[in-house]
Amino acid sequence: MALTLTVERDRWRAHLDRVANARPGLVPVIKGNGYGFGRARLLAECDRLGLAEVAVGTAWELADLPADRPAVVLTPCGPAEAIALTPGAIPTVGHRRDVEALGDRAGGVVVKLASSMRRYGAEPDDLPGLLAAVAATGRTVHAFGAHFPLATPSAQHTAELAAWLPRLPAGATVHVSHVDPTDLATLSMLAAGRRLRARVGTALWLGDRAGLHLTADVVEVRPVAAGERAGYRQVAAPGDGHLVLVTAGTAHGVRPLDDGRSPFHFERTRLALLEPPHMHTSMLHVPAGGPCPAPGSRVDVQRPLTQTIPDVVADR
Repeated sequence: MALTLTVERDRWRAHLDRVANARPGLVPVIKGNGYGFGRARLLAECDRLGLAEVAVGTAWELADLPADRPAVVLTPCGPAEAIALTPGAIPTVGHRRDVEALGDRAGGVVVKLASSMRRYGAEPDDLPGLLAAVAATGRTVHAFGAHFPLATPSAQHTAELAAWLPRLPAGATVHVSHVDPTDLATLSMLAAGRRLRARVGTALWLGDRAGLHLTADVVEVRPVAAGERAGYRQVAAPGDGHLVLVTAGTAHGVRPLDDGRSPFHFERTRLALLEPPHMHTSMLHVPAGGPCPAPGSRVDVQRPLTQTIPDVVADR
């Protein structure tokens, strides 16, 4: 019994090929839960696509990669994280203290540029001092990095990046997130010898969501009468019907949707939660006469894959 992500493999790989072909120099992001697939599977797809350099979220995620694999670490490291850096790691710095945290480690770094995200990154006036601090340690700038919000359009990101380009050294490489291929191609023509590389996660791995199916197995179905109590919280059943127990819960990242509705569906009908999901099981209530799954069947699960940890990833 499992929470299963089923992948229409040929369709998924065709999408990956299209994204990679449209973005020469692509830097694939394999951070976090591996976008629901797991980082190991995404790394194997990077090999298939011939993409040697990848990006991970933190230094701790490097443990899943070969030690010499070129990997940009997107989150700046403190002294504790710096010990986890592998020979192939390329740490990100956005402030002089990030440079200091690396100690005597040699090699290249990614210099993060401030954007409307207002997360990590050097402001324009601080960039010369940061570059001087990098140079003083004998390190090199592998690339500059610019990361933009999801809530604003690519055209705005393009304008922000265009303002940065004159401040960057000739011949610099810039890793850019959330700029569409057309805008990136236009910027590349104006970049005066600077190389722009798309750094892509969600649009690469989850850009064709129709070929990905998240389901949970039904463990048990029990009759219940209105008012009878069940579950950890001893919730009263809202009416006659059945309790349906499915193998998905908070341990998988499964919880109610942001508006409080259940994430579970069966035969195009949303199945109500009797109580919030708990660990590996969710308890649903199906009213009498409603479409009710049988033990051993599956129900559909509506959750962002970036927040979900399936037990099984199966090809179809």
